[in-house]
Amino acid sequence: MGWNSWDSYAETVSEADIRANAKWMAQHLKKFGWQYVVVDSGWYVTNHSVGTNAKEAEFRLDAYGRYMPATNSYPSAAGDAGFRPLADFVHSLGLKFGIHILRGLPKEAVRRDLPIAGASFHAAAAANTADTCPWNPFNYGLDASKPAAQGYYDSIAQLYAGWGVDFLKVDCIADHPYKGDEIRLIRQAIRKTGRPMVLSLSPGPTALDKADEVSKYAQMWRISDDVWDLWHSDTEFPSGVQNQFARAATVPSPLQQMTIQPPPRRACSRNHAMWRAISSTRSAKPRRH
Repeated sequence: MGWNSWDSYAETVSEADIRANAKWMAQHLKKFGWQYVVVDSGWYVTNHSVGTNAKEAEFRLDAYGRYMPATNSYPSAAGDAGFRPLADFVHSLGLKFGIHILRGLPKEAVRRDLPIAGASFHAAAAANTADTCPWNPFNYGLDASKPAAQGYYDSIAQLYAGWGVDFLKVDCIADHPYKGDEIRLIRQAIRKTGRPMVLSLSPGPTALDKADEVSKYAQMWRISDDVWDLWHSDTEFPSGVQNQFARAATVPSPLQQMTIQPPPRRACSRNHAMWRAISSTRSAKPRRH
């Protein structure tokens, strides 16, 4: 179990927020099995004032077309440090560190045709420019049939391993749309690093007929779309707590990640929104049912 920054902060979470929540979790929840601190979407956006998932967003990239933490939000990431200082802090508390990414590669990297680290390819050779996430404009999808696509995922996995990432949440990959080939490439990239990382797939609900496939590559995937702090919903998004009982009854055991679940705002402060995962993440070895 762990804490995810999205429900409390969306893209605006800062390094100070992450450190404060990590300290609180270590002091109050670690003894009950809480261990993951996950920085959700937008950690590379430098101009949060334009809004969430905004077309006008600007980014910090390295010379190889990989997102880097925005230093106006994460001062310790200056230079080439990346998330290593923040991950080291989280690890010093006896916790584990995770980040969110979107599948694919930055459109800016493709426009500039930046080289791919550790490979002879450039970004344009990896991209499928006809494929973009329907709710986020930052990236192009990758053409999984091209060696450059594996090369790019290898390059970001190596970067994250160097930062000390323990948990990788990949979005716009598990439903609307489902991208099985890219899931496979990401797992292969993680394996090559030699570092154990939990692979969590989003959004949901992942179709039940994909269960055998995703269980080969990931530890976690979702059985619902986002659950908000309401009891019942008549829409797919957002979903309510009551709606999850019927969904859970159809999911093969063991259960996978139900969703990010915020507690009622009257009961808890916004800084302690809880992320619940109903699957054991003690091992980064994918389950096979």
